[in-house]
Amino acid sequence: MKIRRKARFAPEVFTHSLNDIMFFLLLFFLIISTMSNPNVIKLMLPKASATQQMYKKQITLSIDDKKVYYIDKTPIPFEQLETELKTIFEGVEERTIVLRVDKNLAVQDLVDVLELGAKQDIKMVMATAK
Repeated sequence: MKIRRKARFAPEVFTHSLNDIMFFLLLFFLIISTMSNPNVIKLMLPKASATQQMYKKQITLSIDDKKVYYIDKTPIPFEQLETELKTIFEGVEERTIVLRVDKNLAVQDLVDVLELGAKQDIKMVMATAK
């Protein structure tokens, strides 16, 4: 007696997940292409005789452990700090100061500087180490 198989096995490739993989690849490349630098064309820009007023300005205010105040590496006494900040930020709309304060200073020293910034409507950002 001859036994015959009714169904023959036909090999198939499972392609249902390829749609998901292609979608994720397309999404990945779209996101990466928007993050690339759009300024790849080098241009020589023309010079203007008149300068415009700055909209943003950011300076660094550092205070070391001996209570010496530095505005962008220039030492300045605390008594002149308020007038110096007024002259630096004159005509600037968005003012920002990055505070770099030594960890051994008292909290009162930091509060004094923050009060000066609050009087002049200056945004203060505290720099920290990791």
